[in-house]
Amino acid sequence: MYQALYRKWRPKSFCDVYGQPHVTKTLQSQLESGRISHAYLFTGSRGTGKTTCAKILSKAVNCLSPVNGNPCNECEICRGIENGSILDVIEIDAASNNGVDNIRDLREEANFTPANAKYRVYIIDEVHMLSIGAFNALLKTLEEPPSHVIFILATTEIHKLPSTILSRCQRFDFKRIAPEDITARLMFVAEKENVSLTQNAASLIARIADGGMRDALSLLDRCFAMGTDIDENTVSDAAGIAGTIHLFSFSEFVAKGDFTSSLKLVSRLHSESCDIDSLCTELTLHFRNLMVAKTVSDCEGLIVCSKDELSKLKERAGEFKLSKILDCIEILEQTSKNIKNAANKKIQLEAAVIKMCAPASASGVIPEGLEERICKLEEMVANRAFTAPVSAPAAAKPAEKPAEPKPEAPAPKLESEEAPLPPPPPPAEEQSDIPDGPFANWPDVLDKIKIYDIPLFGILANSTALIKSGRVVICSENPTLFDFICTDTHSKELARAVFEVMGRKMKIAVSNPEKQKAAANPLENLKAKINQFNSNN
Repeated sequence: MYQALYRKWRPKSFCDVYGQPHVTKTLQSQLESGRISHAYLFTGSRGTGKTTCAKILSKAVNCLSPVNGNPCNECEICRGIENGSILDVIEIDAASNNGVDNIRDLREEANFTPANAKYRVYIIDEVHMLSIGAFNALLKTLEEPPSHVIFILATTEIHKLPSTILSRCQRFDFKRIAPEDITARLMFVAEKENVSLTQNAASLIARIADGGMRDALSLLDRCFAMGTDIDENTVSDAAGIAGTIHLFSFSEFVAKGDFTSSLKLVSRLHSESCDIDSLCTELTLHFRNLMVAKTVSDCEGLIVCSKDELSKLKERAGEFKLSKILDCIEILEQTSKNIKNAANKKIQLEAAVIKMCAPASASGVIPEGLEERICKLEEMVANRAFTAPVSAPAAAKPAEKPAEPKPEAPAPKLESEEAPLPPPPPPAEEQSDIPDGPFANWPDVLDKIKIYDIPLFGILANSTALIKSGRVVICSENPTLFDFICTDTHSKELARAVFEVMGRKMKIAVSNPEKQKAAANPLENLKAKINQFNSNN
């Protein structure tokens, strides 16, 4: 019967384990010195070697002739553990044996001495799946097991384990395996299987595996089924992804803003049964590589690819602005979340491609054209290329409508009975034709002021005006009017409004209602002065 590659080429000793030297060296040192713990906890992402190291450790502690902490794999104990004939090594799947009764049975079995080996080893895989009652039942045995029992716990979700379990085990964290280690292992397996595997194809498998050796070997197994000559296209077809050629085509269309070509490429890949989820992930990784190539000068250690592909990435990154690359990554990340619950995944990806090809203003990031203007200003600042602005003469400026000269109003001067305001009055001959009486156009003046000076309009509300001796006299009961329009700004706006309505410069004054009232009734004024004198004396 055919055996899967990840089972056939599972490491038999610590020396064959790739990418976990901090774990394997520590375990070998413990085995050589004889300081073996009663409980181990292996944690890490899937396919990083947790179960493999647990099986190697179970053989090493029972091996009749270990070599530098490694099992010999030749004695009857090693062979018996490997083929399952020795029952002193028990592997338990906690996902299906997670009850209290299962742990109680385990505790009872642990009291019996091993039948053939030196230690009875319990490997509990996916230990985080145990129930709370099962954990509590395991605590006492895990803390003080019989001298012939060793527990090896493995989990991918360390945060789900109670702290009481964590404190009773020696913890080893398995890291994601580096892409170069996975590539080397794939090339070794392909050579032993007499299959031609290119370096670029092995690197592509390593990137897809995302740090998991088992996933990489499973994908290589699928590639073997398609032929004995494996290249990047074979890997792309087997994994159902776009491949680097299509990814570079995508980034080219995005850089040019070519909506049509981008959508056609999505449709073609979809018709060729390319998985939309995988395509979105590959696009995200591609733009991530463009971001690194754009920002890091020496990026060889940060991007797993061939030298030719790296040069293409740097060239393509030069066609983008960093802000555009970051926007594309953000769009793809959001699309990846939306795809999981979408009724039609293709539509979600098409919408993402449209956003990526659209200018920055259409994606809602920055106003259109603003980024280019900012870049030009940054270049000018860097080069100090500034020139003083040259103002064109007034005659050279085309004017749609000749503007009336704005009157200049000097600061107002106060008089004894009436308070005149600027501008200064025109000569008497210019005003002799204006008869005294009510100023009928005063509402028009207020309309102008409402446009030019809203605070002044509020002060002048409910006021009237009259023409007296060629002057505009404002009549209002507001006591703050005079002080308010003495301000240079307000007086100019008032003079401007009168000028536009009357068509000539007029002297402006404010009536003093208190003095007018006193002049109209001098007897009352005299009585008030007498009363004030008596009160003071």
